[in-house]
Amino acid sequence: MHRYRFLSSRQWVILTLVSIALIPTMIKLGFWQQHRYEERTARNDLVSAALHADPVPVERLTSPGHAVTRAEKYRTVTATGTFDTAKEVVVRRRTSSDGEVGFHVLTPFVLTDGKVLLVNRGWIPANGAQTAFPKIPAPPAGRTTVSGRLMTDETTAASGIKNVAGLPDRQIMLIDSAREARRLGAQVLGGYIQQTAPQPKGGSPEQISDPGSEDAPLNYAYMIQWWLFAAAVPVGWWFLVRREVRDREEAAAQPQPEAGEPAAV
Repeated sequence: MHRYRFLSSRQWVILTLVSIALIPTMIKLGFWQQHRYEERTARNDLVSAALHADPVPVERLTSPGHAVTRAEKYRTVTATGTFDTAKEVVVRRRTSSDGEVGFHVLTPFVLTDGKVLLVNRGWIPANGAQTAFPKIPAPPAGRTTVSGRLMTDETTAASGIKNVAGLPDRQIMLIDSAREARRLGAQVLGGYIQQTAPQPKGGSPEQISDPGSEDAPLNYAYMIQWWLFAAAVPVGWWFLVRREVRDREEAAAQPQPEAGEPAAV
């Protein structure tokens, strides 16, 4: 075993300890990517199922104070009532499909039973400083039937958007049905909808596109990659050991100069 005595040197002890530490770390990272893959796959399946489900009346899925669930999110719902533009607000710092910053238009929709559904009618440009209430294209007048994707109330934790105070009149940061119920003094259905029909005249507000799927296959590839790295570490360590043994044996096999004989240059 004298061939491997070099393994007790400081350099090789450090290399071996680092290799040992890398293996469980890479295995853990692989499991983390596996969990991400499973979460994204489940989320994509839920979104796909919701988008392809048959439309249902909105009050079948939500009610005042109801917290929209993951299974209910993105379901297409319908409602009949009247838009109340006098109490319309805009949601700040929202981007268009092209990445331009503007507003989302949030309009109360009064149902036939008097309850209120919050309708995100889409995006409009800010047109400069976001201080004054913008000019907004009017929705259909009178009794109307709308369709849209049911959404959960927005929170700072989920969106990263801070609900700051002191905003200009009729401007908000987050869509929160409980907060809007207090402002409107009405029974507001939990969550809100992103309107998909009827289409706005002239294409404004710009309606929000369907949610895209998250890239789950990429997480699967990363999972395999980390586990291959973990398997490669001991193989690489053994390859370095064998090369070190070979180099030392070749150096020992070289003829040594006799005493008094000058070394070859």
